[in-house]
Amino acid sequence: MNDSGAIEVDTAGDVGEDKGLFTVPNLISAIRLACVPLFVVLLLVQHQRAAATWLLAGIGATDWVDGFIARRWHQVSTIGKVLDPVADRVALLVGVVAILVDGSAPLWLGIAALSREALISVGTLVVAALGADQKRIDVQWVGKAGTFGLFFAFPMFLAARADLGSPTVWRALAWTFAIPGIVLSWWALITYIPLARKALAARPPRGGAPA
Repeated sequence: MNDSGAIEVDTAGDVGEDKGLFTVPNLISAIRLACVPLFVVLLLVQHQRAAATWLLAGIGATDWVDGFIARRWHQVSTIGKVLDPVADRVALLVGVVAILVDGSAPLWLGIAALSREALISVGTLVVAALGADQKRIDVQWVGKAGTFGLFFAFPMFLAARADLGSPTVWRALAWTFAIPGIVLSWWALITYIPLARKALAARPPRGGAPA
């Protein structure tokens, strides 16, 4: 389940030669991943909320860039299909936890986002352990949209405490993205259940040919 995550594997652009490790999309994903600890240092060690806000917003806003470049310029790679969702998931999980520690976002919202990610991770391990073909579990646009909304909402909650303008305006914008984001994220989780069941049903029998 990708949508920043784990069970789903983005199969768009699968046609063609695997471009390997050293591609522009993989470099972008690696940079986004490397920026996550910098965000934590800025927020929780140096207490620079404004800089942390812009960095996390940049990490979230470039979520689609590596995938777009991979498809547009035919730089799809096997490692990229893993690195991109890993970067998304790590950024979201670490970002939410750090912002909750800072006290800049509502606790219930953070718990709702984190518990959903935890369920996806557990579901991924279970489905993989049972031998399901994860390529049968297609990317759901509601999950992508939910993750996109949360990637905007949490930096805006942080901006409300970062002396970046009117806190009231930032909080209003944050809720505008947070409510649809959390609803779509959980709805996507529900839609993956029948997809996972179908993938499990399509498993090849043990010791036999694929179904």
